[in-house]
Amino acid sequence: MNLKCSNLSKEYNSKLIFKGLSFELNSSQSLAITGSNGSGKSTLIKILVNLIKPASGEVEYSVDNKKLMSENVYKFTGLIAPYLSLYDELTGFENLLLFYNLKTGINKPNPHKTEIINSYFEKLELSDAKNEIVKNYSSGMKQRLKFAFAIMNDPKVLLLDEPTSNLDSKGISVFFEIINSLKNDKLIIIATNDENEKSICDLNINIEDYK
Repeated sequence: MNLKCSNLSKEYNSKLIFKGLSFELNSSQSLAITGSNGSGKSTLIKILVNLIKPASGEVEYSVDNKKLMSENVYKFTGLIAPYLSLYDELTGFENLLLFYNLKTGINKPNPHKTEIINSYFEKLELSDAKNEIVKNYSSGMKQRLKFAFAIMNDPKVLLLDEPTSNLDSKGISVFFEIINSLKNDKLIIIATNDENEKSICDLNINIEDYK
């Protein structure tokens, strides 16, 4: 997997967020996007995952040297972010089942689907709560469930926006254990000002340098 960003810029209501931002990453590389609150870190993540478009510039993903069409980016990416919503009236298991069906195709049979979903509850140490409705989850439990969303389709690219926010020390430990196990074969981008999150990344871009 290769990601090449060329001369990206974005503005809202004529206010410049960033401009002239370029970088290139390959699988097994990781990037920390840093900057003060409101500087545009989340905006860049949304552009990279194709939720919004840049004002100018290009985001190009390639798999085996073949360029991905923008509408297919979601098949290869996993996202965790504060602005992602869960279905509070569904159980944790039902949330992951819904997401799994959307990612893999709701009509695609898989006799191991339940086993796969349960394995992610085990990884995130949420097995005891998988049948509880998400409305009753703590903020940290919801954050772990979002992390399961990000990794359960085994994406080639992980985009993580403040991934350890709301996590207690145990949740943070689980997060780093999983991320370190994935670093060797995934392209990872983290929007963060947390020193521990920055420390696991190979490269660092301060978005405020692109004003």
